[in-house]
Amino acid sequence: MLVVLGLLMVATFMVLIITKRATPVVALILVPVAFGLFAGAGLGISDMITDGIEDLAPTAAMLFFAIIYFGIMIDVGLFDPVVRAVVRAVRGDPARLVVGTALLAMVVSLDGDGSTTFIIVTSALLPLYLKLGVSPVVLTVTAGLANGTLNILPWGGPTARAAAALGISPSEVFVPMIPSLVVGLVIVLLFSYHLGVLERRRIGTITIRESVLVGSGGPGSVRVGGGAGNGGSGGTGGTGGGGDDADKSSDGTGFGGALDPNRTTLRPRLFWVNAALTVGLLAVLGMDVIAIPVLFMVAAAIALVINFPHVKAQQEAITRHSSSIVSVVAMVLAAAVLTGVFAGTGMVEAIAQWLTSALPDSMGPHLAVITGLLSMPLTFLMSNDAFYFGVLPVLSETASSYGIDSAEMARASITGQTVHMQSPLVPAILLLVSLAGVSLADHHKKVLWRAVAVSVAMLVIGVAVGSIPF
Repeated sequence: MLVVLGLLMVATFMVLIITKRATPVVALILVPVAFGLFAGAGLGISDMITDGIEDLAPTAAMLFFAIIYFGIMIDVGLFDPVVRAVVRAVRGDPARLVVGTALLAMVVSLDGDGSTTFIIVTSALLPLYLKLGVSPVVLTVTAGLANGTLNILPWGGPTARAAAALGISPSEVFVPMIPSLVVGLVIVLLFSYHLGVLERRRIGTITIRESVLVGSGGPGSVRVGGGAGNGGSGGTGGTGGGGDDADKSSDGTGFGGALDPNRTTLRPRLFWVNAALTVGLLAVLGMDVIAIPVLFMVAAAIALVINFPHVKAQQEAITRHSSSIVSVVAMVLAAAVLTGVFAGTGMVEAIAQWLTSALPDSMGPHLAVITGLLSMPLTFLMSNDAFYFGVLPVLSETASSYGIDSAEMARASITGQTVHMQSPLVPAILLLVSLAGVSLADHHKKVLWRAVAVSVAMLVIGVAVGSIPF
């Protein structure tokens, strides 16, 4: 009975999410409550959910303050020199431009928000693509690969979801996967260079005026969101992006002035202080000597005090990123309902025993690798919420029978994120192709096999270094 109820609960949750009949927060709360009550939990369901909230509170805190921290770093201009360096280094060479696109996307992806990354990358570099005649599809492929690979950062979402679903620390999942992440990023850079070389052979190199390289919205520049122009394949005439004044903010940079060189939040005198703070944060994060939630709490507080000493300015800095904070943290806390009911009613154990009895003994010891391979198509066809909160706990409980712990299963499950980020279920990728003025079909033709290659490589490296058992 518990097996049937558990599978029905997972199926109902996934259908509601995939068909967009309910938001993840609503589905995460109402579906498990309904099935938990039907399973006979009664008033005890309150304790189950409370236990789930206690387990997920550190993850919610980490996401809350990580979003604030990296949002502040973008506000104060920490990444602006990177943008300027990339566009100046292009020198009319398509190969340089595409590699620069990958590097810029990687840096901006540190904030864990795909939409922000794609907005900044397209607003800064699409004019150069159009001016050089480089296909905008190359931009979407490069940015999509870079962002998807870095999507396994603890504050990016999937790692936090996997950790939350299995009741472990995000650092247990992420830190051992750093070698896989590094290799994945190197492969993305190699793909970027290859794409750039192909474009160089097709169109050659040209000389561009400095005003076009470093300016935005000025005379002679091309507006973000226009059609493919001279970009060759994939142009759709600016689907969604349009290229008209609706895409431009009053400061001429587009998209709310994310790259506005005159925005009031810039702190040029504090650049090296903010850079040192960020490098220190990432170094301590990699050392795994301080709990990630505590680390980001302290770092965010220091960043606020340094850059916005006045109380009103601090509040405004937090409020600027409130929409991202609310949506992500609400999702994590709502997940406590699903994980709490799933565990408290015994559904996880019942389903795990059923799967264990049905699984050939020869496949059991390889469940981690199987999970990594399954994560690619499953996360492409369903949301991260459906996979990590609905499927992973069942696979993990089954794998425990073969001596594979939950952290190892979580690591394997995040290797498919490069593929997941190309899914039409991901709003950020729809934003990217819309801003670049290309069709999703053209994007998929070039990106999917490359994304699979990156994900498989990350899985292989994870097995090679021992963070994922074979």
